[in-house]
Amino acid sequence: MPLPLYLALAHVRKRVLQSTLTVLGVAVGVAVLILALSLTNGFIDELLESTLRATPHVTLQPYPADGRLAADDPALDRIATHPEVVAVAPFLAVEALIARRADTRLGITGRQGYTQLLGIDPDLETEVLTLPELRMAADALREGQGLVLGSSLALSLGVLPGDEVLLQDIDANRATFTVASDFRVGNELIDGLASYASLETVQAYLDAPGEISGYHVRLTDPSRAATVGRELANENALRAVPWSSLFGGLVSQLSLQKAVISVVVFLIVLVAAMGIANVLILTVTEKTQEIAVLRAMGARERDVLATFTLEGVMLGGGGTLLGILLGMLAAAYFRVQPFPLPGDLYFITQLPVTVLPLDVAWVATVSLVTSAAAGLLPARRAARLDPSSVLR
Repeated sequence: MPLPLYLALAHVRKRVLQSTLTVLGVAVGVAVLILALSLTNGFIDELLESTLRATPHVTLQPYPADGRLAADDPALDRIATHPEVVAVAPFLAVEALIARRADTRLGITGRQGYTQLLGIDPDLETEVLTLPELRMAADALREGQGLVLGSSLALSLGVLPGDEVLLQDIDANRATFTVASDFRVGNELIDGLASYASLETVQAYLDAPGEISGYHVRLTDPSRAATVGRELANENALRAVPWSSLFGGLVSQLSLQKAVISVVVFLIVLVAAMGIANVLILTVTEKTQEIAVLRAMGARERDVLATFTLEGVMLGGGGTLLGILLGMLAAAYFRVQPFPLPGDLYFITQLPVTVLPLDVAWVATVSLVTSAAAGLLPARRAARLDPSSVLR
């Protein structure tokens, strides 16, 4: 066994308690950093996935925003021929109050809320959105007054499939609808607000036969929504609203939050690395005579430097490996048992976990480099000891 490795192992074994505590300190820092990054990744991914299930990649509308188009406008065919468009569907939107009537005979109290009602073609819209509930309720929607509600909206109103609700918009248009089904995507901004009916039903409700508010578009690549949206808008003289303009600010804030969390938790790793430096400085102080004897017997300066550098790498490496294991176990636990969240505050109802190999590699590299750097100063101090002055 090389002399530096032998001495490094001997020093670590002699100070078992201090070495163990130092390794645990590094492990805790690494585990917390991996878990924090994984939770942040999962939060962002879940928010995007749940949002894009019920949000078109691009919404095309006329000028002004509350304007209408003719349902037989040839723009539908032009949009569908774009090479990056997967599906397109017309819609008619209206914002309205929604209420459940009170029934004193059954002891049912009245409740009310707010909804964005979308009139859709179920066959076309289910090609744009990933909402199988719309496909399953397609027959009920086509029959007339059927309504599909977001699950949180239905819960707040206290209604079930088959119950009737009353809608009234700002122009005092009123109509009674029957709840056909509900849907859940996990994003409270959608589950607590959106409702769907057939396009013909909403046209009749608004007394707007043959009119639509615009088109919902699904693309091959959602990240190109802004670019493709501009192209479609220019080709058809419409206004494009990409999904990123609705939720992009939130995603940017979450990415910034991830960076801040990384910096803050990195300080834990840094404190643990200072523990390594403390152990090595103490070892150098106690082993001064031993180092002088070794130097006098022919040990080279680089052998002493390698001994204490190896000791720092061993402590940091052990802590890093243990921390990665603990972090992965904690992430696996939260994957099996997601932590519940209040949906009205965080938009999603549970805290998901997404472990990225690049994050794990980055954390391991930072931990090892920090540990090695923390051991370098004591190692250089030991290597520069003058054996003659110590032995004298």
